[in-house]
Order: sequence, then structure tokens, then C-alpha cells
Amino acid sequence: MADVLEDSKDKVQENLLANGVDLVTYITRFQWDMAKYPIKQSLKNISEIIAKGVNQIDNDLKARASAYNSLKGNLQNLERKNAGSLLTRSLADIVKKEDFVLDSEYLVTLLVIVPKLNYNDWVKQYETLAEMVVPRSSNVLFEDQDSYLCNVTLFRKAVDDFKHKAREYKFMVRDFQYNEEEMKADKEEMNRLSTDKKKQFGPLVRWLKVNFSEAFIAWIHVKALRVFVESVLRYGLPVNFQAMLLQPNKKTMKKLREVLYDLYKHLDSSAAAIIDATMDIPGLNLSQQEYYPYVYYKIDCNLLEFKLLKCAQVEEVFPFIPQFFHWLLLLLHTRVIISDLSLL
Repeated sequence: MADVLEDSKDKVQENLLANGVDLVTYITRFQWDMAKYPIKQSLKNISEIIAKGVNQIDNDLKARASAYNSLKGNLQNLERKNAGSLLTRSLADIVKKEDFVLDSEYLVTLLVIVPKLNYNDWVKQYETLAEMVVPRSSNVLFEDQDSYLCNVTLFRKAVDDFKHKAREYKFMVRDFQYNEEEMKADKEEMNRLSTDKKKQFGPLVRWLKVNFSEAFIAWIHVKALRVFVESVLRYGLPVNFQAMLLQPNKKTMKKLREVLYDLYKHLDSSAAAIIDATMDIPGLNLSQQEYYPYVYYKIDCNLLEFKLLKCAQVEEVFPFIPQFFHWLLLLLHTRVIISDLSLL
């Protein structure tokens, strides 16, 4: 999205919506989409439905991005030729037909890049750099920050001697032939590419906006599946836990971890052992593993610069089971083998 919007990158955030609302709102008001992911399907089928949808978006994105980037690249190459130093840029949009002696059997007009610091030397010496240079045939056609673009007319048989002598005085002769047809074709090609890019821009932005929403929604559904399945695997049946979202401040993250640990360390002694470990074993770093007595998954939305923690833990006093967990419970009479849930 940012690459496509280019100079309007400040509008990226307002285009990244999920189901028509900003990402924080969608996550905090999340409800299982019964239409997209029917509750009567098995977990495996649901994961395949999600994967199929995301893969289709990915394939479409690659095709659209390839076409748009190819168009954009070709346009940038042409634009680059018309920008930069006089030593390298295209001269087609600078020079005019009257700057040249054309259709002459004996005479030819050359274009020379003259450093501004050496311009006085050029005026004094260009007529004597080679034999048969037409007197007073040089004019300044264009200038940039460092150099002048000058023309000079001479006999064709003196061209090689003129170029050799010009290099000694730091005058650069550009290889250029005035051809109206080629110049017209280049201009038409640039106009065509610019028009095609504008035509593709609007539909591509709309497609990205719609399919970002689809992909983000699929991702959050995967998170919901993961937190539930892992909770059942860890705490067993019957289901008796609460899922919640936490958005901690970076400064209070450590304190939050300590509070959660104190509340739920009795649920998983292995997690408690890891967190309590004070000995660092080279190559293992057991104390740094993200394993806690509660189930924890991170939702990291870098574009919006916030982080949400999605947690699930046993709720012993006030059992709470969201509606979309009920159908999963029916499918999980026995423990699920995680390897069967490749998407999760």
C-alpha cells in the first residue's frame, strides 16, 4: 500500500481497515464470521478455507504488483533519462531543430558539455580545437548547476580530432543525433506509461484496501483458533477459561508480566520453573523463552505502532465462554493433534 501511494504515504493508515473499521476497533469487537467459516466444519476444513482464501489473495497480489511495478519501473527509467546532470540525462527535450545543421553532406553539429568554470576557455578556444570548425557557430542551449550545453558546427572529417582535443580541455562531447521521429516516439511512450499508471492506480488501491481487510480478518480468526486450541490442550476439558485482549504500555510491560505470573503460576509448574530460572545455559536461554502459565499470543500491528497481547487463562471464579467457542468444544472431545492444523 505504501509503495503504491508513494507521495501520499500519510494516507496509508486511513486505508488499512478491517471490515470498515480501524484495526484496534475490529480486534476489540471481534466476532466469529459464521458465513465465511461455517461452525459445522471441522477445524481442518476451516483452516483449509482460511489458507485457500489467503493464498488466493497472495497470488492475485503478486500478479497485480508485478504488472504495476513493471509499468512504474519503465516510467521511472524514462523519467530518469530526463533528469540529472547534463553529462548523463537525455537531451531530446532540451534541444530544438534550429540548433542543428541537418541534412548536410559535409557539416555536422555537435553538442558539448562545458563546465561553467571553463566556459571562458571554451569561448576562446573552440574554434581552434580542430581544423574546419565553423566560426561563431557555438551557442549556449541550456545550463544546469555545474555546466553549459553548447552546440558547435564543423566539418564531418574533423570530428574525431575535435573530440580528442576537447577532452584535453575537459569539454565533453555528447553522442547525440537529432531525430524527430525517435524523440516523438519517446515522448508518446512516456505519456502512454503515465496514463496507464494513473488508470491502474485507483483500482489497485481499492483492491489493496479490500484485500488487506480480508487478509487481516483471516489472520485474527487464526489467532482466535490458536488461543482456543492451545488452551484446551494445556488446561483440558471441560472448557473453563476466559480470552482477553491486553494493550500494555511498554513501560509497564514487565510489571504486567509479573502480575500475570503471580496470578496464574499455579496453573503450570513447568512455566513457573522456566520463569524462575536464574541460570543462563549457553545456547539454550531457557529464561528467555516466551512460555507462561497462561496461553499467550502477540498481535503486532506495526503500521499502527501498537501491540496487543491476546491471552487465555483458566477462569476459576467467573467462567466465561464466548459463543464462538461452543462449536469448537463439540469438535474437541479429545485432544487435538496440532500437526493436523498446519495453518495454526
